[in-house]
Amino acid sequence: MLSDTFRHQGLRKKLIEELRDKGIKDDKVLESMIKLPRHYFMDKAFLEFAYSDKAFPIEAGQTISQPYTVAYQSQLLSIDKGMKVLEIGTGSGYQACILEKMGAKVYSIERQKVLFDRTKKLLSIMGSNVKLFYGDGFKGLPPFAPFDRMLITCGAPRIPMELMSQLKAGGILVVPVGGSTVQTMTTVIKKADGQHEIIEWDKFRFVPMLEDKT
Repeated sequence: MLSDTFRHQGLRKKLIEELRDKGIKDDKVLESMIKLPRHYFMDKAFLEFAYSDKAFPIEAGQTISQPYTVAYQSQLLSIDKGMKVLEIGTGSGYQACILEKMGAKVYSIERQKVLFDRTKKLLSIMGSNVKLFYGDGFKGLPPFAPFDRMLITCGAPRIPMELMSQLKAGGILVVPVGGSTVQTMTTVIKKADGQHEIIEWDKFRFVPMLEDKT
């Protein structure tokens, strides 16, 4: 049974103020984060850590991202209600559900079977409409393309240009690009003529994006 106490709600409000202080300004992002209980996506033993602005380990050597990172990526996406978004790296499902709360239609790919199964069960309990897929994120989801936005929630060694064919003209890809230790948050905007505008932002640390799922 999922519960959201007044204490949890108070801790979320405190976290949101912390995110505002760190420069998150998109009200749609902040409103979604205050509505969505982060502790749903973590083991009950770690509830005390759910509203700290820190990443936290989950299964399969992955993490639930730091709330600031989730907010930062969500803000860069500039989501409008009804947009179709492809997320690469479902993980705990927290980021996908934030985008759903913002009004997006979310499609998410996870390559770790244990995480896929766990998150699929959780989102079903929550009544979420996020569509989950088990597979290789580098391949995207051609049958469901094109997408208005794409988000990669793991560190990519390069901008995966093979995904850009699945992005609408005017669409935005947000991806952390770099080596295994530090990545640069990057937006790639697809122009109407097929060209791409690339903008680099701040440095982050993500688990690596893995290719060739077997």
